[in-house]
Amino acid sequence: MSTLKKNKRIKRAALLDLYGDLKPGRGNKKTERGKAKYLGGNGRKTTGISKRVYRRNLKRVQIVEDGAIVTRRIPVRLIRSGAIIKPVAQDPFALPERN
Repeated sequence: MSTLKKNKRIKRAALLDLYGDLKPGRGNKKTERGKAKYLGGNGRKTTGISKRVYRRNLKRVQIVEDGAIVTRRIPVRLIRSGAIIKPVAQDPFALPERN
């Protein structure tokens, strides 16, 4: 096994630890007909089940990673939870503070 492949796997494992698996989840979508019982109907009946994909809510964001600013596709739930550190925006025309 070459060192390049090993290093790629190590980097990929580190990203998995940070952001989790970004692959979409899988599930089923139900198609139903009828009116619910609590609304006066006879109950909902399933007429079909088909496969579907649950995609992650990914956003392209600049983050601080190992002291460097990089752009990554990050799940929004990580941004909301505060697990992601965003770079601090600095005003390019601000004067330095005097002490």
